[in-house]
Amino acid sequence: MEKKSRSIAQNRSRHNRIRLIVQACFAALSNGYIKGFSQGQIFEGATKYVCVPGMNCYSCPGALGACPIGSLQATLNSRDYKISMYIVGLLVIFGTVLGRFVCGFLCPFGLVQDLLYKIPFVKKIRRLPGERGLRYLRFLFLGVFVILLPAFVADFMGMGEPWFCKWICPVGTLEGGIPLVLLNSAMRGAAGFIFRWKLAILCVTLISSIIIYRPFCRYVCPLGAIYGIFNKISFYRFKIDESKCTKCGACQKICKLDIPVYEKPNSMDCIRCGDCKAACPHKAIQLAR
Repeated sequence: MEKKSRSIAQNRSRHNRIRLIVQACFAALSNGYIKGFSQGQIFEGATKYVCVPGMNCYSCPGALGACPIGSLQATLNSRDYKISMYIVGLLVIFGTVLGRFVCGFLCPFGLVQDLLYKIPFVKKIRRLPGERGLRYLRFLFLGVFVILLPAFVADFMGMGEPWFCKWICPVGTLEGGIPLVLLNSAMRGAAGFIFRWKLAILCVTLISSIIIYRPFCRYVCPLGAIYGIFNKISFYRFKIDESKCTKCGACQKICKLDIPVYEKPNSMDCIRCGDCKAACPHKAIQLAR
């Protein structure tokens, strides 16, 4: 029994190292324009027309691609384009192939939250009161701030605003707003109420990430809401081998999102981190084929 427990622990440790390496490499690849950080300017090359799969701000000085949520808002609030089938198509492709594997492995802001949660704290919160309802908030943010407001609320010039990016998204503040304000004197002079408001949201998000696992992913992220819809049908999904599963609950115990994986292996909340699969003592959690 002791040997088996040690083997499971080693398996989890190896899995976590691999996942961290993949997350770090993809974050570096997504934000690899070093010159942008040195000059305090946004990269505007041809790759900016391509959306990366995870939340990664277009305005980050090092960003080589575009954020799919920002791109979707930009086309919805344009007088020339009501909707971009290119962006919707990419979201469908990413969702169909990977589901929320994107969240667990390919999202730079997910990596930030993962690292913050490793910081020791007196008491980690596994779930908030009303957790089940709170997790549906991300669909509210998706429907109202990403789709409806950008599409139908216009200013006097007939242009809409990227409401989620402008008023809510902490990713843009961390990756774009702060670096540009620090590196670009013109941006420092232009920073006003909106920047301070977004900075406050970022601080709340980062501090809460130390106490509760991935609060932005759980309650706010509209991209995670989209990919979560595909979890049950994506090529990358889990299945339970009923002949091996004893419903011991080890998967739910190790899951930082408190998902009963033995009952819901493809929950919309699952970010495909793989902790449950690595920790299952009976190897009952498998990739569907």
